Amino acid sequence: MSLSQETAALQRAATDVPLRGVRPNIVQSIRAFRVPELQGAAQSLGQHFLYANLANAQTKQDVLDLIAQQFMLSVHVGKNFDALYDSMTDPLHKSGPQPGFIVVLEHIPAHAKFDKEAREQLLDIFRDAADYWADRKIPFRCFYSFL
Repeated sequence: MSLSQETAALQRAATDVPLRGVRPNIVQSIRAFRVPELQGAAQSLGQHFLYANLANAQTKQDVLDLIAQQFMLSVHVGKNFDALYDSMTDPLHKSGPQPGFIVVLEHIPAHAKFDKEAREQLLDIFRDAADYWADRKIPFRCFYSFL
């Protein structure tokens, strides 16, 4: 291993510290993680970093629209949860090799217009996406917080 390869490996290991002990395919509360650390880990690992701030969302449609906009997904994602799942799986897989994903859903609304059932449905979409990528041996870590 050359010196530059060793240096790159050490940098990757140092940045991976926030993810040490986190399964490669999981959906979990952001808890002690900070968004900049997760973004840095994604960058050092060469993985996609997808971030959505949902603080201004009131309804399911708002949540879908904000995710589609902030993840830069196709417009049809804003239609329903199935379209969101589809946009994060097959088209990406068919577009070529994927290095992995670190996803952050920050400030998921927690009120009557986006109730517990809607929140669980949203997180289930990301759990299903994590399973999809796990079957293909591609890391997909999703971290979330509630407003």
